[in-house]
Amino acid sequence: MPLSTPIEAVIPPDEHILTVQEALEPLYQKLEEEAEHKLIEAAVDAGWSPHEAISAIDQLKKHDVEE
Repeated sequence: MPLSTPIEAVIPPDEHILTVQEALEPLYQKLEEEAEHKLIEAAVDAGWSPHEAISAIDQLKKHDVEE
């Protein structure tokens, strides 16, 4: 991620009205989406179809959950 890209603000602990999970969840989801997009793009560049790339990512996610 380029350094010039603004990052969502995380509420400081002294102003928290949310749980830590609620504060970090939007940023986590955004990062996960960006990573998945880059993985799909790399796979397509290597000759895979988008469907194959998504299936491979889903398999990796299932493997992570099983461990």
